[in-house]
Amino acid sequence: IVSIGLVTLVPQLVEIVLEFGAVQAFKQVIGGLFAATFFFIFQNKNIASSMKEGAMTGIARYFFTGRPMANQHQTWRDIYSTYWKSHYKPAFFLGTAYVIYTLLALQNGNGKLPMVLVVLSFTAWIITPILFSPLPRWNLIGQDLREFNGFITGGAGSADDEIDEVVSRGKKGTVRSLYECGLAEELCVWSEQHPVMLALRFLVKVAVGFCVLAVLPAEILDFLPLFVVVLGLSWVVIFGYFAAGLNNIFLVLSFLAWFAAIPLGHSVIGGRWCHPNAYTRLPEYVISLAVFLYFLGLAKEFILLLCRAIFTACPCSDKKKGTKRLQECVRMCFVYFFVHQLHTVEAWVVLAANLTVSVVLAAVDQFFCNVHTWFLLNRELARTKHGERYMEKSATFFELDRHRLDGSDLWWSDSDSEVASAPGSASLA
Repeated sequence: IVSIGLVTLVPQLVEIVLEFGAVQAFKQVIGGLFAATFFFIFQNKNIASSMKEGAMTGIARYFFTGRPMANQHQTWRDIYSTYWKSHYKPAFFLGTAYVIYTLLALQNGNGKLPMVLVVLSFTAWIITPILFSPLPRWNLIGQDLREFNGFITGGAGSADDEIDEVVSRGKKGTVRSLYECGLAEELCVWSEQHPVMLALRFLVKVAVGFCVLAVLPAEILDFLPLFVVVLGLSWVVIFGYFAAGLNNIFLVLSFLAWFAAIPLGHSVIGGRWCHPNAYTRLPEYVISLAVFLYFLGLAKEFILLLCRAIFTACPCSDKKKGTKRLQECVRMCFVYFFVHQLHTVEAWVVLAANLTVSVVLAAVDQFFCNVHTWFLLNRELARTKHGERYMEKSATFFELDRHRLDGSDLWWSDSDSEVASAPGSASLA
């Protein structure tokens, strides 16, 4: 219970007691404990992601630490573009693993560990940027909601002749849509990372997949053929997406095809699909779907490794044409193997989390005297009323407080008094 992190608060507490008194010391230390916990969990993930990327690529790129201007409101689109790979994607992987663990425990009727730190970690990775985003206002929430929704559903960067521009925008961090954001990452990984590192990562994932198959009960794995059938239906729709000139209607239909899994269950796996009822079989559907998506990702990596070896590693081939063909294969696999679709689902979950947290913070600010703004920034900005801008119609509150109704100023210094009493000095009253 008493960890080393809490023990290190004692010297800080004693120092603030000596400098400002006991009341102020406990107010700062205890009041900032909650915020510091979320901040350092989020910041440690920044460090871990930077170390992982450096180990995988051998390049020490600049990694944004998540500390913009203190009073600058970050849009949800900018937040997602910055943290989708370093925080959101690992959060969903960890959250999915926790859900599978919970469902297995419920199905077997055994107890389970609470895993508070695990839940706190993936929760903090998702909501911390919104918790530390200043000035939660209703008009800004509506603006962010519309902009982020357009970012998710936008089709910028999906054309054949935009691959080079997609890569360039991805490296600069100026992506225009979710499709372009994910495709730029895939193109950089499979075109620029060392093939030996890609092969080693693939082999590790294969070993993990065999361990999963050995551990999971066979009654769960029996549901995998159902998703193979659904995948075939969705591939037909995706073929129509490319044949119809990248029409987003077909891309939406590729999502809806997965809802056919339950009606097709009886035809594929027989009476077990809902015996004794659908609610009882729900954990098996969820776990088997997660396993299927994992092996679908392995199939994608295997195909792209072969394409990398054929188009770029062959010494007799033209490297420029080979790189172009490899990028086209990456673009096709990006949609056929549901990489973009999974990114879309994750983005919608992030949007829902951002909306929920922002609405709570905006309500707290409106009904509790801007307490979030006061806690995050300062009491000066917290005194700005809703619907108004700071210093829009008047001077700062600090300057207004200095001048009393009788014109006296208790905060004047001696130098100010000498200037005011000098001959020809202008009266402020």
